[in-house]
Amino acid sequence: MLRRGLLSWVSRVGIVLVCLCCIVSVLYMLACTPRAEDEQLLLLRVNSPTGKEGYRAILQEREEEHRNYITSLKKQIAQLKDELQERSEQLKNVQGHYSDALTVTFDHASPEKTQTDLLDFLHSQVNKAEVHNGVKVPTEYAAIPFDSFTVQKVYQLETGLTRHPEEKPVRKDKRDELVEVIEVAVQTLNSPEDGNNNPKRTYTSSDFIEGIYRTERDKGTLYELTFKGDKNQEFKRLVLFRPFGPVVKVKNEKLNMANVLVNIIVPLARRADKFQQFMHNFREVCINQDKRVHLTVVYFGKQQAQEVKAILENTSKAANFKNFTFIQLNEEFSRGKGLDVGARAWKGNNVLLFFCDVDIYFNAEFLNTCRINTQPGKRVFYPVLFSQYNPAIIYGHHDAIPSIDQQLVIKKDTGFWRDFGFGMTCQYRSDFINIGGFDLDIKGWGGEDVHLYRKYLHSNLIVIRTPVRGLFHLWHEKRCVDELTPEQYKMCMQSKAMNEASHGQLGMLVFRHEIEAHLRKQKQKSIVKKS
Repeated sequence: MLRRGLLSWVSRVGIVLVCLCCIVSVLYMLACTPRAEDEQLLLLRVNSPTGKEGYRAILQEREEEHRNYITSLKKQIAQLKDELQERSEQLKNVQGHYSDALTVTFDHASPEKTQTDLLDFLHSQVNKAEVHNGVKVPTEYAAIPFDSFTVQKVYQLETGLTRHPEEKPVRKDKRDELVEVIEVAVQTLNSPEDGNNNPKRTYTSSDFIEGIYRTERDKGTLYELTFKGDKNQEFKRLVLFRPFGPVVKVKNEKLNMANVLVNIIVPLARRADKFQQFMHNFREVCINQDKRVHLTVVYFGKQQAQEVKAILENTSKAANFKNFTFIQLNEEFSRGKGLDVGARAWKGNNVLLFFCDVDIYFNAEFLNTCRINTQPGKRVFYPVLFSQYNPAIIYGHHDAIPSIDQQLVIKKDTGFWRDFGFGMTCQYRSDFINIGGFDLDIKGWGGEDVHLYRKYLHSNLIVIRTPVRGLFHLWHEKRCVDELTPEQYKMCMQSKAMNEASHGQLGMLVFRHEIEAHLRKQKQKSIVKKS
């Protein structure tokens, strides 16, 4: 057994040694085999007279190849330089074109590629934003409203208990932003126009009237600024855009509103006392100040119809005012039907319509804002009005309530921006007809305004939605009738509470018993101390 195992072990070792010898032989043959380059050298060495001359010939051949390669590279470099010079000239021409359109100056020392990319980016951002044409919006909740501003204040729609409907910007970034925009606009107005060397007036920030702006977070901020023009009722509007970079000019327009008539359409049923108050404001603002208006009253029913008509006729005689139309419809009140009938009753040229209610107060400044923010076939205006709280709650006692003119103050405790209402709107009659007007199947009060607003959001027209400081909804008592369902009645009461007073004022009413008890205790303590 031992011998047999030994023989087996020896045979295995022999096989391993044979394999190792084979592997070593193969490696030796591979290592000793000459490379192709060495074979060529050997052939050259065999064919050449001497080995030294053969190497010299090879070196001369290699040197000639390198010279040819260098010459080819020099030609390519020269061609690239010529092409670069040509591209630079094209870039200057393109940059000049965009600079005229956008008034942006770039550093000519910057790399050409960077300048081209920046110009393309600015131009694409302006094109994507709702600047030149309207963008279709699915619902009223998707529309981005504007904020309005003057030199001193910003009128904003941001919600929250700590927010104010108007503010003097405290944050430095917002204040500096608006100051910069006004300065850019003034510089643009004062810059010489191409081909026009005639002297012109010098604009300052005191010529700025008001502006609107909004930010689309993926595109930039759009600004529209209105300045006083060279003549009465003439204005200058500048459209600026900040595409998350330098402010660029998009438009510089002259707006002449001297001959733009506003047809104010008021649907009405009863409420003769409110109409008397409305006509008092109408006479002061529209007849005595603006003088470029037409009034259309669409009255439903017969009750108080003669009284309302008499108020119109008396105002006409007293103020020598003939630009009014009285239409009477003997049917159930429908706000949409009244506005639709009033708009279609106009027989003259295309006219600017202002859909208004009898409990609305506006000033002459608003009428110009209405004109400036509308354009036939291009823009419609949906202002956000300031809704007044119950004066009896605000001022505490009926005897302490000031006049209406003194009540119209935009503050947190006097009212709120009525951003859920779309009834007051300015639009040209042609746009109203082309969009299809109101849904006449809607009866009563409410619903028709949202339906029309959605039509414009779904169109290619630009919808301007912004708070306006010259348009007010006067407070009136809201009645929740017994015919409503429990759910409708609850919603009606919630709406009534919203229109009565601010959150803080309602809180004072809820906790008035606790406040009175505290005052009584404080009074008793003071009496004890004195005694």
